[in-house]
This record gives sequence, C-alpha cells and structure tokens, in this order.
Amino acid sequence: MNNKSIRIAIFITFCSVIVLFNACVPARQFEDLKKKESSCQDENKQLKSDNEQLGIKSTELASQVDELEKNVKALVLDTTTQGTSYRRLTSLYDELTKSYEKLLSNNEKLLAGNTEETKRLIAQLIQIKEDLIKKEDKIKRDSLSLADRELKVNELQAGLNEKDARVRELQSILNRGDSSVNALRKVVSDALLGFQGNGLSVNQREGRVYVSMEERLLFASGSTSIEKKGEEALRELSKVMAKNKDINILVEGHTDNVPISGTLPSGARDNWELSVLRATSVVKIILSGSEIEPSRLTAAGRGPYQPIDVSNTADARKKNRRTEIILSPKLDELMKLLDQINQTK
Repeated sequence: MNNKSIRIAIFITFCSVIVLFNACVPARQFEDLKKKESSCQDENKQLKSDNEQLGIKSTELASQVDELEKNVKALVLDTTTQGTSYRRLTSLYDELTKSYEKLLSNNEKLLAGNTEETKRLIAQLIQIKEDLIKKEDKIKRDSLSLADRELKVNELQAGLNEKDARVRELQSILNRGDSSVNALRKVVSDALLGFQGNGLSVNQREGRVYVSMEERLLFASGSTSIEKKGEEALRELSKVMAKNKDINILVEGHTDNVPISGTLPSGARDNWELSVLRATSVVKIILSGSEIEPSRLTAAGRGPYQPIDVSNTADARKKNRRTEIILSPKLDELMKLLDQINQTK
C-alpha cells in the first residue's frame, strides 16, 4: 500500500471518530471538534493538493523512470557493444603485443647480426683508412720526387735549350760552310774547266771539294815527276787557293794494287812510298811561286788501300791510280764552338 492510500484511510477513520464523538460529547466539545473538523478539512484539502502534486510528480517520476529504463536499455546495449568492442580491442591488443614481442625478438637478432656486420665494416674502414694514409704518404714522397725530377728536368731543359742554341749556331756555321764549299767548287770548276774530261774531275761531297787527277795527267808510269799538262792544272788551282785563304789543302796520292818490283828511279820501293812521293811533288808545285802558306797543305800517301773500283781489271786499276786534292774550309769558328760545348758537358 502506497502513502496515498494510507492517508485516505486515516482520514476516513478520523471522520468516523468525530461523528461518534459528536453524538456523545457536549456542545463546547462539539465546537472544538468542529474546529478540528474544519482543520481536518483544510488539512484534507492540503493533502489532496499534496496528493495531486504527488500524482504529478509520480507521473513525472514514471516518465523519468521510463526514460531511465530507455537509457538503461541503451546503456545496456552500448555496454554490450562496448564490451564486444572491448573484447575485440583486447584481442587486437593481444595480437599487437605478440607482434611487438616478435618484432622485438627479430630486432634483437638483427641487432646482433648488425653488430657483426658493423664490426666487419669498421674493420674494412680502418683498413681503407690505413691504405689511404699509405697512399697519401706515397703521394707526398712521389710529390717530393716529382719536384726533384721537375727541377732536374728544368735543368736538363735549360741545358737542352742552350745546346739547341749551340746546335743552331753550328748549323748556321755549317750552312755558311756549305755555301762556301759550293762557291769554292764553282770557282775551282771554272778555273780547271779546260782540264775537265782530260783526266781531271771536280766533285763536292761531305762539305769538301775533291779535285781528282788521273795518273796520265800528272805522272808517267812509276814516276814522281809531274808532266807539263798536269803542272799547268796545278798552277791554275794554286791561283784559286791563294785567293781563298780560309781553305785547307790535303793532297792524297793513290796507286793500284800491282806490287812494285825492285826500286823505282824515284827511290820508291813500294806503292805506299810511291803515293807519298807523288803527293809531295804535287804540294811542291802548288807552293812554287805562290803566296800560299805551307801550313795550309798536307801531303799524304794512301797507296792501294782506298781504291775507287775494287774490280781486279785494267780499267779499275787505271781509275785507282790517281791524285786527289781535297779542299776543306777552315772551321776554326766551328772548332771553338765545339770546344765550348765539350767543356760544358
């Protein structure tokens, strides 16, 4: 029984007691009771008002209860959903934990493996660094050596430049000498033009002029006395030599390879002596009546040892019996330069 029912029962009981009391009590008491009745009625009204208010509140509370029940059901549903989500999240968490532990284990293994690899790489780096230091030291040594070599090369280059200048100077002298020899050959050729083709020839080779006279132009067989025609040629040549004072003169006598039997009237006992005596006779003719310095002339005998033709024939022997007058420009300037070069070596 709720509070509202209890209050109504009390009120009915109270009214019954008043009626009974009114029948039994005097007027004054009746008045009192009436007052109390009025008070009870007022209280009843108040109770009714309170009851109405309570009813409203009860309705409100019932509505709130319904709302709360809805909320509870929603909460229960949410709780169920959240429980399911929680369980699923828990399962995922467990799986993630296992995965993490597995990754952690693998990472430790990798770290252990990387440690060995790192050690190996560090060892390689150390070795590479040592090799680089060695190469750097070698480069420094090579640089010093290269500097020394460059210094030596520069010195050698300076020497080469100096020698190159000397060579150019030598070449210039030789060129001038060649020019002089060419001019000399022409002068000699012009002077002996009438004798050429008659046992006399003029040639130029190795920077010298060769005047070659056959035996038949200068000497009788086995003789050292010069024939008249040969003497004329030698005097013409002497005139040229007198005008060209910077020319040295070498007279070479040549014979064939036929041995001399006995002693010739000239006193020659073999071909070598005969070649020397003939060269001396030529030198004397050139100097006779000339202003040529004797120091410019040299007489030499070659005997049969420098033949023109090595064939063992009469014609070859005829060619080999000859006297050669070799005209060479004086190379005093060249000799001085060569001496300077030799002194600088």
